[in-house]
Amino acid sequence: MLHAVGVELRAIWSARALVWVLTKREVAARHAGTAAGIVWPYIQPLLTVAAYYLVFDVVFSMRLGDGAPTHAVGTYLIVGALPWMAFCDAISRGMNSLIDAGGLLHKNPLPPVLFVVRSVLASAVVFAPLLLLLALAYAPLHGFGLPTLSLPLLLLLQWGVCLLLAYVLAILAAALRDTVQMVGFLLSVGIYLSPVLFPMALFPERWRWVLWLNPMTAPVQGYQQVLLQGAWPLPAVWWVLLAWMGVLVLVLNLLIERSRDQLVDWL
Repeated sequence: MLHAVGVELRAIWSARALVWVLTKREVAARHAGTAAGIVWPYIQPLLTVAAYYLVFDVVFSMRLGDGAPTHAVGTYLIVGALPWMAFCDAISRGMNSLIDAGGLLHKNPLPPVLFVVRSVLASAVVFAPLLLLLALAYAPLHGFGLPTLSLPLLLLLQWGVCLLLAYVLAILAAALRDTVQMVGFLLSVGIYLSPVLFPMALFPERWRWVLWLNPMTAPVQGYQQVLLQGAWPLPAVWWVLLAWMGVLVLVLNLLIERSRDQLVDWL
């Protein structure tokens, strides 16, 4: 039933050494020509979250109301904003990966999936250490309790969703370039339809189901529950993440089967 996805997974495994080489080159290209060098991709998101803390917690001392997992606004924003930045970076770069590699794919019979994996892995190389720093900064607030053990699984599922969604969008973008503009708009407004900027409790109850349509709502909820409350992620977090992965696998399998013979020509 999922033959096409299985073929792609075998192609990734067979070319895993090449994928790693491509990933290292992708990461190097992000800081090429900069004075800060390899640290530049890490400095940008760190400065962003530092600004959140400085402005909201230090300068204005803003506080959230009842129902929030924490009352400090900056402290709350950082936990959701950093994973959201990781998601946007992986989706944007992964979606454009096939278009950017079009010339190379025309000249070399390489599996297109390698270039999507390269882009998403490069984002993981940059943001995974930052998310680890986030965990190390917040976990002591709850004495490094057992719920912190759920963070690696949350990260793995988040990147799994990113890879699947990026590949789906990369195929759609190859077929229809308008996909890039549409997804860019959705990423810009999607942060307002997630618990990144405000607790879910502040969203009208009868419309909260809309937030779960955002693929980042579940992992952000999980990070907030672990890092801000010292609690295990609720079962809904895991079920929604697994549901997203299941749906994306089915959609991806269909798209690969339908586009296999035309994909390179579209590029």
